Amino acid sequence: MHRGTEVNCAFMRVTSGKVVSGQIIVEGEPLPDGVVVTVLARDPDESFELDAAAEAELLLSLAEADRGELIPADDVLRVFRDGD
Repeated sequence: MHRGTEVNCAFMRVTSGKVVSGQIIVEGEPLPDGVVVTVLARDPDESFELDAAAEAELLLSLAEADRGELIPADDVLRVFRDGD
């Protein structure tokens, strides 16, 4: 059975789910009605692996987020829009 991973970051929530009969079934706590979501779908056979350095960096980033050391979403989105 697939076990989902959920990360809560200030105003964002990252969670897993599965498409069943054309609908996304979210694992864990349900999302509130009316919430806007972005769906990234990977190929069924696609996976990724992190080397020890990348995994350590990811864990450090998650710990920073848990401590509230976040970059405002507007700043992140501006980088994507402006290409900086």
